[in-house]
Formats: sequence, structure tokens, C-alpha cells
Amino acid sequence: MEFLQPPGWVRPKGYSNGISAHGRTVCVSGMIGWDAQAQFTSDDFAVQARQALKNIVEVLAQGEAGPEHIVRMTWYVIDKKEYVAAYKQVGLAYREIIGSHYPTMTAVQVAGLIEDRARVEIEVTAIVPD
Repeated sequence: MEFLQPPGWVRPKGYSNGISAHGRTVCVSGMIGWDAQAQFTSDDFAVQARQALKNIVEVLAQGEAGPEHIVRMTWYVIDKKEYVAAYKQVGLAYREIIGSHYPTMTAVQVAGLIEDRARVEIEVTAIVPD
């Protein structure tokens, strides 16, 4: 995996501008902040984001992949102000669950998610080296 950082560009915080990788692809559908029994334990954004990240790691493990193999992450949020207000808590959860690996990321505010109680949905693509 090679992180792509054009010369002279300011290094982004919490994500990468680009990644080049080759190997076996593992795709994880959008994970929301409910548990293995599809139950929400909280309506708090940071709590749901933490659970969604845990769910991602569990699915990756089934594909013999880990957080270090993530090359792309897309966050769908209901309210960008809620997301920004939770930066610190989400950052702590991210580093605890994913580590210091920062793939390419996009965050998009959406009008709604399929599950009414969901505050965030995160999908990832991972590439496991051959």
C-alpha cells in the first residue's frame, strides 16, 4: 500500500489524499451503529459511530482483513453539525478501533438513512496484499 501525497500539499488530518494498493479486495457494506442483533443502544452520534467502526472490523475479520487494509472509507451522516460536534469523541473511538491508519475518506450529509434511528453509516473497501 502506498499513500499518495502530492509534493507541496498540506498533509490532511485524519485521512489520506490517495492510496495505491493491489491485492484481494474486501468490500464492507454500509455499517450503522447497531449491535449484532440489529439493536441500537444509543441515539448519540459518537456512540453509533463507535459501534459502526466495531461492526466494520468484525466484518473485515471474516474476510481475513484488518483495519490496516482499509483503502477507502465513506461516511454518510444525517447532520454535519452533529458530526463536527462529535469530532473529538469519534477521533478517540477511531484510534482505539481502527488505529493510526488513515485511508482515503469522504463524508457526505444525506437526507436520511434507511434505519430511522441511524445517525451515521460507514462503508469501506479494503485491499489485502497478495
